[in-house]
Amino acid sequence: MQPLIVICTGGQLGDWALDFINTADLLIGADSGARFLISHGFRPDIAIGDFDSVSEDELLAIQANSTKTISCDPIDKNYTDTEMAVRLALDLKPRKLVLLGALGTRFDHSLANVHLLALAIEQNVNAAIIDDHNKISLTKDQMTIETEGYPNVSLLPLSMRVEGITLTGFQYPLNDAVLTIGQSLGISNVLISASGTIQLRTGLLLVIQSRD
Repeated sequence: MQPLIVICTGGQLGDWALDFINTADLLIGADSGARFLISHGFRPDIAIGDFDSVSEDELLAIQANSTKTISCDPIDKNYTDTEMAVRLALDLKPRKLVLLGALGTRFDHSLANVHLLALAIEQNVNAAIIDDHNKISLTKDQMTIETEGYPNVSLLPLSMRVEGITLTGFQYPLNDAVLTIGQSLGISNVLISASGTIQLRTGLLLVIQSRD
């Protein structure tokens, strides 16, 4: 059976993440995300990264309390720790991939992590970045969403142009619409039904569910 994989990485994490971690069939800790898992009583199936965000003692604890540890040189690597974790997870053919701690104070890392959703969609894997205020997904054809405690829904193109966008179940419907980079037309929509459907013809569309 294909697993539900949860990745904890080094951005903002908190007690809100624990319920999501408990749903995992397989846990991956990327760099200090592995420290978070261990400190909350979880045993990562895999800890991965250069571990430059943890102390020597913390690294020893990670190695001792993870089923497998994959370390790499912090200089001689082509990917961030989060991207290494995502690529590893996708090799395991998950049915769903959840990234926790992928958003934080470093906007460059946050944006790069959002872009990693494109790696998952290339392999037709359902993936989401989740924190205490946001759930970020990506679609290339059709997606059904539920409120799940996030009252706002924003749509932003990840490709230069997204065509044929049709929304059902939303306060502000769209019918065969086009969104391009630089437009804010898709910001702050609201579901008026228990669920809503987003359809598109071409492009990559970010679906950002949020709460204040």
